[in-house]
Amino acid sequence: MNLLAAAGPPASDLTPAQAARVWHAAKAFEGMTLGALLAPVFATVGGARGMFGGGTAEAMWRPMLVQEIGKELAAGGGLGLAVPVFRAMVAAQETRDRAAHGAAPGAAPGAAHGARRTGGVR
Repeated sequence: MNLLAAAGPPASDLTPAQAARVWHAAKAFEGMTLGALLAPVFATVGGARGMFGGGTAEAMWRPMLVQEIGKELAAGGGLGLAVPVFRAMVAAQETRDRAAHGAAPGAAPGAAHGARRTGGVR
């Protein structure tokens, strides 16, 4: 288990509510990614061989099962993808905010207007 990813969002300039929303999106992305990585593994499992396995119903529900397994793996810490995804999302948001407020690249958030940064996550 990746303890850093399971602990919560890294420090940022976002408000706690904004950081929680971005963190949730980063964890959801990690879950979706893990599900996509697991899909080929589950595609090779011979479900029809077991006493209760196989059939049309299993084939229909298997993609949902794989996605849920990916979400649970991410919720338990996953591979640690959520932390860099969170940081990239925050950086992209700060870049967008600076551009929207006419600040120079690399300037501190809110530097163009001397205002406190509120972030773009609503």
